[in-house]
Amino acid sequence: MILAGDVGGTKTLLGLFEREGRRLRASRISILASADWPTFESMIAAFLAEGRERPRRAAFGIAGPIFRGRSQIVNLRWAVDAHKVSRAIGNKPVALLNDLEASAHGLNELTPRQIVNLTPGLKPGDGNVALISPGTGLGMAILVRDGARLLVSASEGGHADFAPRDADEAALLEYVQRRHPRVSQERIVAGPGFSAIYDFLVDTGREKASPAMLERLASGDRNAAVSEAGVEGSDPAAERAVEMFVSLLGAAAGNLALVAKASGGVFVGGGIPPRILPKLREGTFLESFRAKGRLRRFLESVPVKVVVEPRLGLFGAAAHAAPPRT
Repeated sequence: MILAGDVGGTKTLLGLFEREGRRLRASRISILASADWPTFESMIAAFLAEGRERPRRAAFGIAGPIFRGRSQIVNLRWAVDAHKVSRAIGNKPVALLNDLEASAHGLNELTPRQIVNLTPGLKPGDGNVALISPGTGLGMAILVRDGARLLVSASEGGHADFAPRDADEAALLEYVQRRHPRVSQERIVAGPGFSAIYDFLVDTGREKASPAMLERLASGDRNAAVSEAGVEGSDPAAERAVEMFVSLLGAAAGNLALVAKASGGVFVGGGIPPRILPKLREGTFLESFRAKGRLRRFLESVPVKVVVEPRLGLFGAAAHAAPPRT
């Protein structure tokens, strides 16, 4: 029995799993509000008290940096400490992983229903694989081919410099630099990027803000409002913002494919892609992914798939702790 978790500042997913042949079977899964608990150990104790299962090992994907077996979660008063968690579950082995590292371990556990293939005519090569995941931030991971195995390597590529490709994107960079002198990809190609791009388009006169959209922006999550209106096509400025976001995400995914030499394919995960899936299918994403000059032919051979399973990090943490497939 394996205890696995996907630990974030807002919510934490905990699950109990068993390896049955080549598949992981979830015994039970719970979603808990992270801030409701005084310590991570108290959360785990309450979760385990709901049943009789006793885990023999555990692994957790953490949305934060890990140093010497410990990670302080942003916006929480408690930390995840591998030694304390081990004691709480009977001195069993505990592993802490970067959240994207955990997600990468989960890719082999996915079924066809949990993936949308943007390039159905392409078959993966026998090289490396890459994962890019836009959500609150922009996560990346590389799976390096070692014979028959894929070894997961965490990455902080989302913090690489944002590189504009045309005059509009150069103007966007200049606009965002007024708030953030150093602009990383994550500033634009992640959740906050929707409202940043929308504001840029409106403030520079490229688009006009409609009264209905201004009301929608003022009433809740601005990023969600822009992405939803853009996908619906209910507001021209929001729609252009989403199209620009999709193009920039495609470019970032293509850059990662080049860095990783990901002939085995690129997976697009995170919370945002399933919500903008209709736009990802329209063609702009793949065109930006492939528009790399002399390397276009290589990128045209790289399969691209969108992960629509929101619990990828949880499954990946379980896969990391599980016995090998048989």
